[in-house]
Amino acid sequence: MRFKLKPTLGLALSGGGARGLAHIGVLKALEEEGIKIDFIAGTSMGGFIAAAYALGYTPAQIEAEALRMGKFTSMASLLVDFSLPWKGLFEGKKFMDYFEEKFGNATFNDTRIPLALVAVDLVSGEEVVIREGRIVDAIRATVSVPGLFAPYTLGDKVLVDGGILNHLPADVVRRMGADVVVAVDVGVEEEKSPIISNRTPPVFSVLWRTVEVMAKKIRESKLEEASPDLLLCPPVNGDVSLLWGFHKAPEIIEAGYKETKEKIPALRKLLRPRLLRGR
Repeated sequence: MRFKLKPTLGLALSGGGARGLAHIGVLKALEEEGIKIDFIAGTSMGGFIAAAYALGYTPAQIEAEALRMGKFTSMASLLVDFSLPWKGLFEGKKFMDYFEEKFGNATFNDTRIPLALVAVDLVSGEEVVIREGRIVDAIRATVSVPGLFAPYTLGDKVLVDGGILNHLPADVVRRMGADVVVAVDVGVEEEKSPIISNRTPPVFSVLWRTVEVMAKKIRESKLEEASPDLLLCPPVNGDVSLLWGFHKAPEIIEAGYKETKEKIPALRKLLRPRLLRGR
């Protein structure tokens, strides 16, 4: 049994569609403060951003890509590949082409910090924590929102968005070895739901809200079980949802940045050197 002086930091990033762009602001603030992340895990959009960061993309580079993709024409070019036979509204091949363009054949062995992405296997009904193989396969699986994108087959598993069972994987990053766990939740409050504001296309509003209601209950249970040391909840506008709101990337990123900056004193306190029982 050994003891260590400096706590390790793990970051868990939730799903949330366009709302997940707030994670970029979180990473940006942590980098500015010189706070090193030792482990990172994510679900859905949080998984995509976690993967980019773990592979060495800087917050500034991820932000630049988000701003580029915020243009409607760029986002539409990734989505319009209808699925036949009907497995989801979109096949997801264009998304896969995009992931391969950005990440190539990089594997989990190529990351600069330990990474985990969360998906759900429709065959077994179990949560799947992906920590090996090609990064693009894991990303394609974790972003596969049921009904929107066709499931992704990987080996003997048929994988969909991990948010079905673990929207905010604080427990995953804890098991990876983090002493201090920071969880970032970009879920929308009920009174700000797009179903109420009715500012997004109805079909996507219904799909998004259905996923979110389910994820909220699971998230509450998981957070109670995992007990993150610090929970960040960037105040993203309620009309930003699954696909609607990428054009608001600057303000969404800023919400994550400001929320993190406000919590820096609390985080520094958690990261103070102290004797810790090593894993």
